[in-house]
Amino acid sequence: MLKLSQMADCVSKVELTVSCSNLLDKDVGSKSDPLCVLLQSSGKDSWTELGRTERIENTSSPSFSQRLRLDYHFETVQNLKLGVYDIDNASRDLGDDDYLGGVELTLGQIVSSKTLTRPLQLKKGKPAGKGSITITAEEIKDNRSIQLELEAKNLDKKDTFGKSDPFLEFFKKGDDGKWQLVHRTEVVKNNLNPSWKKFTVPLQTFCSSDLERPLKVDCSDHDSDGSHDLIGSFTTKVSELQKAASGSPVAFDCIHPDKQKKKKSYKNSGVVSVKSCKLATQHSFLDYVMGGCQINFTVGIDFTGSNGDPRSPNSLHYLSPDGLNQYLTALWSVGQVVQDYDTDKLFPAFGFGAKLPPDYQAAHHEFALNFNPSNPNCQGIQGIVEAYRMVLPQLRLSGPTNFSPIINHVASIATGAAQNNSASQYFVLLILTDGEITDLDQTRDAIVRASRLPLSIIIVGVGPADFKAMELLDGDDGVLRSTVGEAVARDIVQFVPFLKFKDAPQATLAQAVLAEVPTQVVSYFKMRGLQPLKPPVKA
Repeated sequence: MLKLSQMADCVSKVELTVSCSNLLDKDVGSKSDPLCVLLQSSGKDSWTELGRTERIENTSSPSFSQRLRLDYHFETVQNLKLGVYDIDNASRDLGDDDYLGGVELTLGQIVSSKTLTRPLQLKKGKPAGKGSITITAEEIKDNRSIQLELEAKNLDKKDTFGKSDPFLEFFKKGDDGKWQLVHRTEVVKNNLNPSWKKFTVPLQTFCSSDLERPLKVDCSDHDSDGSHDLIGSFTTKVSELQKAASGSPVAFDCIHPDKQKKKKSYKNSGVVSVKSCKLATQHSFLDYVMGGCQINFTVGIDFTGSNGDPRSPNSLHYLSPDGLNQYLTALWSVGQVVQDYDTDKLFPAFGFGAKLPPDYQAAHHEFALNFNPSNPNCQGIQGIVEAYRMVLPQLRLSGPTNFSPIINHVASIATGAAQNNSASQYFVLLILTDGEITDLDQTRDAIVRASRLPLSIIIVGVGPADFKAMELLDGDDGVLRSTVGEAVARDIVQFVPFLKFKDAPQATLAQAVLAEVPTQVVSYFKMRGLQPLKPPVKA
């Protein structure tokens, strides 16, 4: 079955507006004629131009009207460079134009601030006079969706034994004139007068946001061998479907072209009615982030005995001569992306499954990585790495491997944040583990409880273990349930085995684990009915 969510164009597009002040004057006797160019990093020292503004004559404080557009991906660090040039000739090549300064930053930094002002630099550490650049980001989108509910009456019977098993398929007419599938309903078994469940599709997907765009609806009889029989079709457009909004259904004759040709008296093969049609606004991840929602990042690291003695080269915690191991590589990869969305850059970090100095008595299942229980925060991802390297020689790896204490710890903080009843905070817990989980039942219960909170859990499996239990927690193949059978309110766990990405570029691990976070953030605030905050107006 086609996953329609994957068909929709999920990439957010962002538009940057640029202005500068106090640019250097390079022209004798007059001010510069500036233009701004946007580049995105495409690897080591190479940059790709994504766009440029218009050139404005004779000004040291330009406000460019030409916006710069680019695709936004939460799960990658998108390094950008904006360069300002004084243009004194007609050639497109900027090599012969005076450079007035530039700035390097990430798209994550821009969208999480919404508006950002930075000093321009001629090169690293060399300011371009008093020149500064201001960048404002805005998401370009149609954030409406269409919600429809349909039923049918007197459909033709297609099955020899029993009635038809009808379902509907909606197509929009593409710019090339071809019909593109945009939604398929569920199948209603053995029923010639079916009612289908209410469904919601982004308006962009459903009709390219054009209420007059032709739509075709096919009603077919489902056959398990895939040879579905057409019962009948009709064409319409959203502006017609909307007539059902006032509470009176809109009805369409379902026409089978062959039957229509054969029989003069043919009327229809049934009637499909639109019971309700609503256009609603759906907020995106960027709406929440640009509204000021903080993404709070917490890390939990597995120090249980199954990792092996850190002094032995076979241990998963063994630090190679360059001071790295799988745990730290995974932490860097994911942390680098997430840190742009957390203003204070203070990340609580915990260990679990080790005995601690000075007495090395019982194993701790949630200890501050910096050994400071009253303030477990580390400064930036680098701070977590330093704390890890400092405590590693002092720990005794032990067991058992309990996940629930650290999940419950972050869940209790998220519970406090949820009581604000505003879309201001969301929590991401990254657990790095070798996967030999002991408290599976308690962890399942903790996840089911956490699914009602502003929390996502990312588990990275380190080492070669069999991660069957982790895959069970990731509920992708079925719904995760608690020990008493309660289902998760929404999917909040994402699991990936590190080894799968061992030889891939560092960024691919982050892409795999973070790809679902934006949807999870939106699903939580939607479940709670919380709108994005209005960003504070910056003076």
